[in-house]
Amino acid sequence: MDHADHVNLIRAGVEGGGLVWADFGAGWGAFTLALADVLGPGAEIHAVDRDANALAANARSMQQRFSEVTASFVRADFTTPLQLPPLDGIVMANSLHFQKDQPAVVERALGYLRPGGRLVLVEYNIERGNQYVPHPVSFERWKKLASEAGFASTELLARRPSRFLSEIYSAVSRL
Repeated sequence: MDHADHVNLIRAGVEGGGLVWADFGAGWGAFTLALADVLGPGAEIHAVDRDANALAANARSMQQRFSEVTASFVRADFTTPLQLPPLDGIVMANSLHFQKDQPAVVERALGYLRPGGRLVLVEYNIERGNQYVPHPVSFERWKKLASEAGFASTELLARRPSRFLSEIYSAVSRL
């Protein structure tokens, strides 16, 4: 996948959803850059990841490509309490499948969102994991998990073939 694929996976869930967003599990920045592209100048993005080297690379890429977007880079585990402003939205791209206690993670994420906020999820659409994707979140399971956490609605945005695990999808859940 390339930058255009990342943008296309999240665009419909992000557009019109405010300008203050976070990227949980931001890593090297593929979806931080996609968020910046969709949100445009004036946006505020908080990239959260445990890997300092990945965040440094993410920061360099953001400065080179989207210097008009305000970005902060938070070295932290997004499953623990974070100091963030109220968010219009959160992107979690290929990060939830590393979490065993997914209901707790989703409920914590929901707590950062303003009323009407959104969570855009990008995940593999499979039921059984492996060493690289230990706790996958199929779309059917995501709908249930999001509803149980308190989201009012969940919508499938896109599906793409994956050379690794059959299919990747994106979805938006709204408060």
